[in-house]
Amino acid sequence: MSKLSGKVAIVTGASKGIGAGIARALAAEGAAVIVNYASSKAGADAVVSAIAEAGGKAVAVHGDVSRRDDAQALVAAAIGQFGRLDILVNNSGVYEFAPIEEITEEHFHRQFNVNVLGLLLTTQAAVAHLGAGGSIINISSVVSRVTPPNSAVYTGTKGAVDAITGSLARELGPKQIRVNAINPGLIETEGARAANVVGSEMEQAIVAQTPLGRAGQVGDIAPLAVFLASDDAGWLTGETLIASGGLR
Repeated sequence: MSKLSGKVAIVTGASKGIGAGIARALAAEGAAVIVNYASSKAGADAVVSAIAEAGGKAVAVHGDVSRRDDAQALVAAAIGQFGRLDILVNNSGVYEFAPIEEITEEHFHRQFNVNVLGLLLTTQAAVAHLGAGGSIINISSVVSRVTPPNSAVYTGTKGAVDAITGSLARELGPKQIRVNAINPGLIETEGARAANVVGSEMEQAIVAQTPLGRAGQVGDIAPLAVFLASDDAGWLTGETLIASGGLR
């Protein structure tokens, strides 16, 4: 039997990159998946089609997780479509690097609203429906430990995600809801390519500091989400899995 047979999952920001890979991996293990997207309907529809072609179940749902109504509607869609909710993957995130002299209110709020407030609002909506055995997985980043220059705001959001993960693990533990985080290193995604990170001097510098000597792939992260969502991780909560090829 598949590890997640009969489970229902929401993956935020799942139209591409890590989120899309996690959505496909959860579905491959038997979960019905809500594929959330903020702007790329075509990308989300492609993920849903790929899941369906592989024999899985998925529905694309639009929503800006930084808005309370959208976060609640996303959870309502899971209940309406599949009748329950077992897994929440808080993957939605944005990033923008800037030196301290160039940080603006807009730069700050855009990243904190999606990366931190969005996680809280979606989790708040989900907790009302997650029962014993529920799993919340927060996608953070190794930047919270590496703390690269020109990333004060983005790194701050991921430091907040790590702290929130620990706090919610303690708060929701009595309800038997587990809360864990995955902290990827540099992953070659559509976003990293669009930002001209892939193939850049920045990528070369990061790879040079990575003991395994390469950038990560989506396939390096998705199985970890499956593990944390499954009963195999039933004794894990408040943990952070650093998936960075050894980069610290």
